[in-house]
Amino acid sequence: MAGLQVARVKVSWTALLVLAHFTYLLVGATIFQILEREAERNNRNHFQLEKLNFLANYTCLDKEALEKFVQVILDAWEKGVNPSGNSTNPSNWDFSSSFFFAGTVVTTIGYGNLSPSTVSGQVFCVFYALCGIPLNLVFLSQLGKCLTLHLGRLERGMVSFVPHQQSVEVVTVSLFLITGSLMFLVIPPLVFSYVEDWSYGEGFYYAFITLSTIGFGDYVVGTDPDKQYISVYRSLAGVWIIFALAWLALILNMGARIMEHCIGLSLMHPGFRKQGEDEDVSSSKLEDGRLGGNAAAVQSKI
Repeated sequence: MAGLQVARVKVSWTALLVLAHFTYLLVGATIFQILEREAERNNRNHFQLEKLNFLANYTCLDKEALEKFVQVILDAWEKGVNPSGNSTNPSNWDFSSSFFFAGTVVTTIGYGNLSPSTVSGQVFCVFYALCGIPLNLVFLSQLGKCLTLHLGRLERGMVSFVPHQQSVEVVTVSLFLITGSLMFLVIPPLVFSYVEDWSYGEGFYYAFITLSTIGFGDYVVGTDPDKQYISVYRSLAGVWIIFALAWLALILNMGARIMEHCIGLSLMHPGFRKQGEDEDVSSSKLEDGRLGGNAAAVQSKI
């Protein structure tokens, strides 16, 4: 019966997690709708007004011709060609950009602003991702183990200075978190904001959206046609992504362990255990009553 009780506790906790997850999604959807819907409506109205003004200023064009031109611009953008500027814009498929794209494929970021347009390129991308994604996961796992090893060495080195083991763990994890945050989440946005002429908030937003592998594609480094980037700029950004992903994966793993520990403590709460013991006692009494009744019936028949 204890096993059944544990199973029942797990089922109830799973139901609670499902409820919390979908509640979180519903709350997020509501907030995003409140924050963004009005801005989208204003942008759409502004665009339609600009089209009407364009037609009024250039009477030689009709609405159908303008819509065809807009479609040409959209097709160019979907194929990775920036419609602004001229044909001298930097190529999206030079080695640095191709290296950056390969990194976004194996890390499953997928900004969406660039993709293969040829059939051969699309077929190769499928097989490249099939082999590259597992390889990247193994690489990140091994890199995380190396970081954990260095973290353990740092912790053992601090034990001689700080006698309390728990204090050492807290200080070590704090140092690891602060150092990694500076290297991967604080300093890189400064570089991006300087090179791309973004605000620091936009640079930080890009860094987090990238490292979380969400990859909306609204901000991507090295895509402004009016700027002259150094040839290795996007390649360096790709290297930053790989190492920062390993650090962030380790941080998220620590957070998951902390949550599991908290869940374990909540399940060990006296209220949980008392409820389980009461149910076990009542179930045992019921079972004993059934067994006693069956025994009496057998004796009467004899």
